[in-house]
Amino acid sequence: MKSLFVGNMSFQTTEGELRDLFTPFGQVTRVHMAMDRETGRARGFAFVEMPNDEEAAKAMAGLDGKELGGRNLKVNEARPKGEGGPPRGPRNFGGPGGGGGGRGKGGGGGRERFSNEDYRESARQPREPRW
Repeated sequence: MKSLFVGNMSFQTTEGELRDLFTPFGQVTRVHMAMDRETGRARGFAFVEMPNDEEAAKAMAGLDGKELGGRNLKVNEARPKGEGGPPRGPRNFGGPGGGGGGRGKGGGGGRERFSNEDYRESARQPREPRW
């Protein structure tokens, strides 16, 4: 069983169209289109499962870059859920002094104003006695 990621899809593409596109390469077990929870609209990517690895490889080779709905599809092997890039948490779009990010003055430029990284990296200076 091989799961294929299909990206850069037109938002109007349907599951039926996707199934019809992959069927000439072999049997299609499942087509799952990612939908936006709030709007109910397609998110522009889908997963297609094919039971035969050879057929899936042929589908990848034959359909990667193929035009569908005015867009060039991106077809490759789907990665397991745990893999992928960096975590996708809240982002800070306000660069230095940009006023974005909601961190008070300066807008923040990636790092917090006082972070543990700064503390660990800096050489500790001896303190003056208070008396």
